[in-house]
Amino acid sequence: MFVRIKKSGTYQYLQIVENFREGNSVRQRVIGTLGRLEELAGTRDIDSLISKLSKYSKQVLMILCGESQINAQAISVGPALVFERLWNELGISSIIKELSADYKFTFPVERAIFLTVLNRLFESGSDRKCEKWKTGVYVEGAEQLSLHHLYRAMNFLGRTTWDQRGKTPFISRCNKDIIEEKLFQRRLDLFTSLDLVFFDTTSIYFEGNGGDEMGFRGHSKDSRPDLNQMVVGAVLNNDGEPICCELWPGNTTDVITLLPVTDRIRERFGVKNFCIVADRGMISSDTIKGLEQREMSYILGARMRKQKIIGQEVLTRGGRFAEVRNENNVDNHDPLKVKEVIACGKRYIVCMNDKQARKDAATRQAILETLEEKVKTDPKSLVGNKGFKKYLSIKKGSVTIDPKKIEADKRFDGKWVLQTNVSLPASDVALKYKELWQVEQVFRDVKSILETRPIYHQTDENIRGHVFCSFLALILKKELDKRLSKISLDYEWNDITRDLLALQEVVIEDGIKKVAIRTKCNGVSSGVFKAVGVAMPPSLKEIK
Repeated sequence: MFVRIKKSGTYQYLQIVENFREGNSVRQRVIGTLGRLEELAGTRDIDSLISKLSKYSKQVLMILCGESQINAQAISVGPALVFERLWNELGISSIIKELSADYKFTFPVERAIFLTVLNRLFESGSDRKCEKWKTGVYVEGAEQLSLHHLYRAMNFLGRTTWDQRGKTPFISRCNKDIIEEKLFQRRLDLFTSLDLVFFDTTSIYFEGNGGDEMGFRGHSKDSRPDLNQMVVGAVLNNDGEPICCELWPGNTTDVITLLPVTDRIRERFGVKNFCIVADRGMISSDTIKGLEQREMSYILGARMRKQKIIGQEVLTRGGRFAEVRNENNVDNHDPLKVKEVIACGKRYIVCMNDKQARKDAATRQAILETLEEKVKTDPKSLVGNKGFKKYLSIKKGSVTIDPKKIEADKRFDGKWVLQTNVSLPASDVALKYKELWQVEQVFRDVKSILETRPIYHQTDENIRGHVFCSFLALILKKELDKRLSKISLDYEWNDITRDLLALQEVVIEDGIKKVAIRTKCNGVSSGVFKAVGVAMPPSLKEIK
């Protein structure tokens, strides 16, 4: 059917006409005559008729003039479509719903947590910002959530549980621990294992005073010793996937954390035998003794400059280095080199990178050139400088550069030393330790991409919940990275968030009919949808 203008004398009539076939010919017949064109043009009868007919059409093109009374609103749909699929398939949604059922909340707490986690992924910031952010992003079931709902959801995640088995000496066991344990059990159902555990810590400071347990000052890895902080530990599995996060008071030192974490992993996850991989900041003689008493396997970074056995025994031993070439390593010019040393009954792996050795030597030479000038002009300014002091001989009334200290420092160029009790070849031990960078990347993600800060909460429960939402966001991000990798896609995180936010639905309503028009899918969005197995929304749909 179509519309045509029929002339009759000096008048023009608006008609609805259809084509029909009669034999081999195509003919036309008039369905109806709407009236004289000049008379219809002066009324709103045509607009009214089109509006009334539109509700019987599934595909509507609304051609609107300046006098039309319509409402139009655009909202981002890409973020929730992708990450809600991962949220549900990982089981996070069902676990939170099950755990929160006994609390008799009068609002959908699972929706509040998902909204907060989604905000961490795309814009992040405080919970106040999250409440405002949700007005431009569609999250099913979150329409009626307000700021106090988000606060109560954070409190729920960090609330202390009645069962304190497996707690650390530093902090109480809370609901977020239960969620982590249930998520781990789901992964075990998918035929995964926990043979290797990577562990490291960082610190996160508060804008406010913090809670009763969390608000303490300690060694700040953010260079903010003036603020109260908390210590965050991350535990990753063989594949670099986050298992759990540990949240402790800000004055907890790294060296006392490794044994409680090891014990807690055994208690919480029911895994007795695994190898713990940790950096040198976690190590002391008591720590190693405790691991061996527990019959735990370990690969630990050694404190090269502070342990006499390293400088006097391990690094002075002769022996050839063997090259280690990882199949995924494209840099064949400066491969990692390793050699094994047994000293005082302990096994050490000395690792060396020639590129790093050249860099260390160049850095030292630049420092020495500066030192030579300073010694002549202003020797007193060198006394308190730790970077310079290790090359100086300071005696009463004189400051000189010490050649012996320079030669001793050269032994460390491009090297790091591992202490281990595993029977793996030295090359495998070194490669396993290098994977510890995955934990460092986790902390970079938490502090930059997910922007855990600022933290304004004043209670321990809310602080723990706030940080744990960033950890849940990290789990979703890592899952998306894994699925993209499976189909050989490698996207920048900024491109993913930008293009998913740009995927919008424009809802148009004229008082009678409401339709949603999807914007064009640009950039990396289509690949992300394919990776998670989500169908692209229809370009046009009617909203009931």
